[in-house]
Amino acid sequence: MKANKSLIAGVDEVGKGCLFGPVFAGAVILSKANELKLLSNGLKDSKKLNSRKRKHLVPLIKENSISWSLGQASAREIDSIGIRIATEKAMLRALEKILFAPDLILVDGILPIRLWKGKQQTQVRGESHFPSIAAASVLAKEARDELIQRLAHNYPIYGLDKNKGYGTENHRRSLIKAGATKLHRKSFLSKLKTN
Repeated sequence: MKANKSLIAGVDEVGKGCLFGPVFAGAVILSKANELKLLSNGLKDSKKLNSRKRKHLVPLIKENSISWSLGQASAREIDSIGIRIATEKAMLRALEKILFAPDLILVDGILPIRLWKGKQQTQVRGESHFPSIAAASVLAKEARDELIQRLAHNYPIYGLDKNKGYGTENHRRSLIKAGATKLHRKSFLSKLKTN
């Protein structure tokens, strides 16, 4: 790699609004050529992709990245330090595991990663503007969904295989009936019984 080529990592989180499980973050560094290759294979905002398309993209992203990594913060951490700091920790954990130190990180949304010492740029709807953010989101979403899918077998009453931990009506009803598990975010449930 030429010395004058700067490494730019896209960073995104998934699962911030869930009632159950960890928040995940992905970080991906792509070359321009591989950005085009992934876009031609259907890479876009993970919310606009169905599960089958995301699953198809995961190995392509991994094979065509200069580097990629994942980080997470647990439900217990979310309850103890709050969702914003926990999300930043998940993003930092992903960035710390990336093989090459990026010269710049692109962060989806409006909130910067406050503990990141290097250069960063925030971008609203970043997944639509930067393929590296879209790729980070796809990897994080699929990894989180796979984890929740595995955990769903231990907690069948909550319908996690369908809601992925989000606060659907069925999930909320099950919480009121059966109470929370140790993997639920207690700080997100305070208003549940009064709604």
